[in-house]
Amino acid sequence: MILEHQLDEDTFRAILPEEITWEPFPAFPAGARLAVMVGHPAEPGPYLIWVKVPRGTKLMPHKHPEDRIYTVISGVFYIGLGEAFDDDKLKAYPPGSVIVLPGETWHFHWAKSGEYVTQVSALGPLGLEYHDSRDDPRGSAGAAIGSERSNGRLCDHSNSASGELAYHIDKQFRHTAVIDPRRLFVSRERIE
Repeated sequence: MILEHQLDEDTFRAILPEEITWEPFPAFPAGARLAVMVGHPAEPGPYLIWVKVPRGTKLMPHKHPEDRIYTVISGVFYIGLGEAFDDDKLKAYPPGSVIVLPGETWHFHWAKSGEYVTQVSALGPLGLEYHDSRDDPRGSAGAAIGSERSNGRLCDHSNSASGELAYHIDKQFRHTAVIDPRRLFVSRERIE
């Protein structure tokens, strides 16, 4: 019997804390960071990411098309459900908590008591849509924070005039994301 492995899961490996590469993510507020741990979030299939959000940062109401499982790694993770930010709806989850968030559920986060790190596991492609486009850090023209990763797994190059971002999630494919004020669309082409 031949076993077919998921992308990025065919070889034993470990990721040590000092090897984690934190990158800005265009859909996050300034200061928030994302680390791709396993998989390719822009493609269909399983992925595992870590998200680090500094004290005081709010992620305004948004939703993801994919079902997600959050595990709180460090800090206290405050999350509330709804289309409007309401700190009375926030619930605090300490390290070790697991939160199941069905896709298309409006929610918001706040690093109310300090920095937190969550692990997110889901089936891609990753998507993020803000309820109010004015809350989207990508802006109406799709402006983004440029980033590079030396191993070629994640980098982006933005063209804010056209609202396009070219993501090189791996060395074989270029993923182009076209952003309207509320949604991220991703296409994929082989790099020659």
